[in-house]
Amino acid sequence: MVKIDLNADLGEGGSADAELMTLVSSVNIACGFHAGDAQTMLTSVRNAIKNGVAIGAHPGFPDRENFGRTAMVLPPETVYAQTLYQTGALEAIVRAQQGVLRHVKPHGMLYNQAAKDPVLADAIARAVRDCDPQLILVGLAGSELIRAGQRLGLATRQEVFADRGYQADGSLVPRTQPGALITDEEQALAQTLEMLRTGQVIAIDGTSAKVQADTVCLHGDGEHALRFARRLRAAFAEHGILVSA
Repeated sequence: MVKIDLNADLGEGGSADAELMTLVSSVNIACGFHAGDAQTMLTSVRNAIKNGVAIGAHPGFPDRENFGRTAMVLPPETVYAQTLYQTGALEAIVRAQQGVLRHVKPHGMLYNQAAKDPVLADAIARAVRDCDPQLILVGLAGSELIRAGQRLGLATRQEVFADRGYQADGSLVPRTQPGALITDEEQALAQTLEMLRTGQVIAIDGTSAKVQADTVCLHGDGEHALRFARRLRAAFAEHGILVSA
């Protein structure tokens, strides 16, 4: 049986958070830089523990104005410190609730830049390792972030996206370009199943790109997130795919 982790980014102000936690196997909780605050982090952690889902930190660039989607050029040591700060804050909250922090997945532009920039990727991976070498580093399948984690001896989890368009090199189509978001649910379902079954995705130019799917991201900030999550779970069940962290 094929096993897949289904993850969602939460604690970002979405109204569907509590219900989404019943449909996914792991959550990435915003740590205050791009969204969220101490109270939302605590609430999200308590909900995650109650639902038995794996808890992860979701650190981002310090950019609340644009939800962590603004490109930034910061010194590697600044990114290291900011990642350590955000991850450490969530880890303390999780520990205080008798839970365990399992993984770290960068957010938005930090995630996208680290996918292609080995220096940035190394700064993030070092921060994760120095916080706790048992943490799993989640990054875009085939990215520099995954390679940085592997170099430092971290367990990694390669991520694919149900509702994002892909470029020929396996990277995501930038949100500023046409084809970045897949709004047709049938297409998103078909793309997800194809990635799980074949390890391939059809890029926007029609070519086939290789992807390793260890975890599927379900965006929690879309209004159709809950409906799509249920459809994805039903499709997985139908195809004998087990959802588990």
